[in-house]
Amino acid sequence: MSARARIYRKPKTAMQSGPAGQDWLLEFAPSEPRRPDPLMGWIGSGDTASQLRLHFETRDEAIAYAQREGLAFDVELPHERRIKPKAYADNFRFGRPENWTH
Repeated sequence: MSARARIYRKPKTAMQSGPAGQDWLLEFAPSEPRRPDPLMGWIGSGDTASQLRLHFETRDEAIAYAQREGLAFDVELPHERRIKPKAYADNFRFGRPENWTH
């Protein structure tokens, strides 16, 4: 039985604005269910591979690693952002579709 992996690019947080830190991640799917500890009530599992995250510079490097290790994997492509250029002066331009209010 081979392990299942997920290859994806983590989305930026609300505090990030630039493209830095956009690595591709490889995460392993859990191989056993999580269960509550009877004494403390914490949720845990004996699966240590689900705690592992591997970082890669490119998607191709992550796919090559998964193929080399014989892992079944799913690739999730990121949603590309469309940036609409804006200028402060557009608030006051002639022919603006809506009224400018304060």
